[in-house]
Amino acid sequence: MNFRIYKPEVFQGNLKNKRYFEGWYFKHVSSDLKEVWSFIPGISINEKDPHSFIQVINGTTGQSNYINYPLESFSWDTNKVFIKIGNSVFTDNYIDLNIDNKNLNIKGQLEYSNRISYPKSLFSPGIMGWYSFVPYMECKHGIISVNHSLSGSINVNDTVINFTGGKGYIEKDWGTSFPEAWLWIQTNNFSNKETSLTFSVAKIPWRGKFFIGFISFLYFDNKFLIYSTYNNSKISGISHDENSVTLSLVNKKSTLKIVVRKNTFGELMAPVSGDMSRRIKESIDSDVHLNLYDKKNNLIYSDTGKRAGLEIIDKIFEYF
Repeated sequence: MNFRIYKPEVFQGNLKNKRYFEGWYFKHVSSDLKEVWSFIPGISINEKDPHSFIQVINGTTGQSNYINYPLESFSWDTNKVFIKIGNSVFTDNYIDLNIDNKNLNIKGQLEYSNRISYPKSLFSPGIMGWYSFVPYMECKHGIISVNHSLSGSINVNDTVINFTGGKGYIEKDWGTSFPEAWLWIQTNNFSNKETSLTFSVAKIPWRGKFFIGFISFLYFDNKFLIYSTYNNSKISGISHDENSVTLSLVNKKSTLKIVVRKNTFGELMAPVSGDMSRRIKESIDSDVHLNLYDKKNNLIYSDTGKRAGLEIIDKIFEYF
């Protein structure tokens, strides 16, 4: 058995793969919510242009940058989250940025504390539950930190951005390709400072067929409420229009209703057969309102999350 399955946060691949990608998503929101920046270090292995990369997205403007590095500049630790690309280092305790590109210069260190990790067990190594053990899946997903505090600052093109007192989040993906269609929502900037929400639904090909699967959690009141295909939860309703996305999730104990208001989007690159050639739109500037109900339809919790991450590939709505 590959025991790295129980450490989804660490590098899962090797540099000998022919069609492979792996990327970590580090999101940072300042304490006043005025600044939101995400950094995505990763590798793209394909026949045409194998390389490592760092993607950068400024959530308030939608401006994004893709910085290409030689594959050989990528190094890692097999036992913990430690990724080095060029002169930048990414861990689950801090990141040290040294990006010097013709359009973008970023330097500085951000430290993470009070980190809340996603729970693991023998039969559920991470957010994918027992699907973690299913072979031949084109893309797998991991949650590294659902919430942590930030300290430090970064210098972006001679402008200092202070993140002390802000909040962060870390997740990752690996495999051959992103799904053909998906919806992803994430925010941990609620008025209740401990609350964190992540939701993802996708068209998942498997052995010549496909199924619609979703993974989701709400971290609230010091516990994880799981809404996912693998624990027999259901998406009882989903809709969207030009301005919003609405969905309802049901598990054995509760119902979670979510409304997302779309805001600024930027462009990111996504993998196809290991090649980072697909262009997608991502917002890290949307708003999420949620209502949590018990089985008797009593309202347990209501809150609004700011600076939410949102990716929408519209075709996903054809399956509902």
